Amino acid sequence: MTRTVVLIDGGYLSKILKNFFSSTKINLLLFSENLCDNSERDQTLYYHCMPYQSRSPTYEERRRYAAMDRFINIVRGLDKFTVKLGRLLKLSDGEYQQKGVDVVFALDLVELSAMDEVDKAIIVSGDSDFVPAVEKANTLGVITQNVYHPNQFSYHLRDSCIESRTIDQALIDSSLLIFEKKK
Repeated sequence: MTRTVVLIDGGYLSKILKNFFSSTKINLLLFSENLCDNSERDQTLYYHCMPYQSRSPTYEERRRYAAMDRFINIVRGLDKFTVKLGRLLKLSDGEYQQKGVDVVFALDLVELSAMDEVDKAIIVSGDSDFVPAVEKANTLGVITQNVYHPNQFSYHLRDSCIESRTIDQALIDSSLLIFEKKK
């Protein structure tokens, strides 16, 4: 049986769902299982950041933070899921930047590969920063698969992985939360 780990860049997946699937809410457990097809999912690693809060948070900042905290606690409770959080830094131009997420993601991929704990790594991301980690996993004998949306991805990451798969409507439909299916 193929030992499979799913690594999800939560910020990327959230943007994909918002930009291309009308903010559809998916069941991350179903999504992970659907990505594994016929292989056994050993675990899913979910990487994200909590929303930014200023030193004196506004009502909106507190609301967003509380909503994400509830979501993260639900994800932590899913079978074979681990959540890894970075932090969000507010830049001087008002934009935000994740800190610590990409490094932990890449380190986990390389460590799992080097320790021979995984046969296949499914990488849900569009970030080319993961290419060196993917290439190392490949040389260690891990089958890497990039799962991406065709309108928002890195050719470099996709082409560095041994396999690739697109996030399409069928995948999303098969991963919907129960209340979403009833609409």
